[in-house]
Amino acid sequence: MRTKMKIALSAAIAMGLGLANTATAFEPGDWLVRAGASYVNPASDNSDIVSVEPGTSFTINLTYMMTDVWAIEVLAAYPFKHDIELLDGTKVGSTKHLPPTVSLQYHFRPTEQFQPYVGIGLNYTTFSSEKTTGPLEGTDLKLGDSWGLGGEIGFDMMFNDDWFFNANVRYLDIDTKARLDGASLGNVNIDPWVFGGHIGFRF
Repeated sequence: MRTKMKIALSAAIAMGLGLANTATAFEPGDWLVRAGASYVNPASDNSDIVSVEPGTSFTINLTYMMTDVWAIEVLAAYPFKHDIELLDGTKVGSTKHLPPTVSLQYHFRPTEQFQPYVGIGLNYTTFSSEKTTGPLEGTDLKLGDSWGLGGEIGFDMMFNDDWFFNANVRYLDIDTKARLDGASLGNVNIDPWVFGGHIGFRF
């Protein structure tokens, strides 16, 4: 997955550099919508008992340019699905999660065709559809919701005045309290890196 993403990013950069530099800069009052996919890669040391596996899903974000460099972004997604395994690799369950995140962004080169930015914000993650299987089949698994900070770096590569390619990398602080049949299993520190690629439109 990471290799495919690197190839896509390289192709997008090459395509953008090959275009004439005729794109208009983002301006105050612009709305940007970006739609594509993101790969969520949780931390490898989730807990002393289980490991949460990676997942990929559709993501969309909406950005409002407050000035030519400052913006507010809202991240939304179709639920990500993750397998849950014991540390020996035995699958014991699965869950879905939604990670809506609101971020404040700073855009470094608002007048250029290649526009990098950074952002920091607040993430809320809610879990659903918890299921158990294998050694835990028939038990009731519950994962609590999480609040945490999120950071991102990314860039927009303008194709023309309205269309652009976007890529970003995020780190999200996601910690959930796990319960099995009502008994506490402690905290599961998911804390994923998120790699995204999107096609964007300005209006």
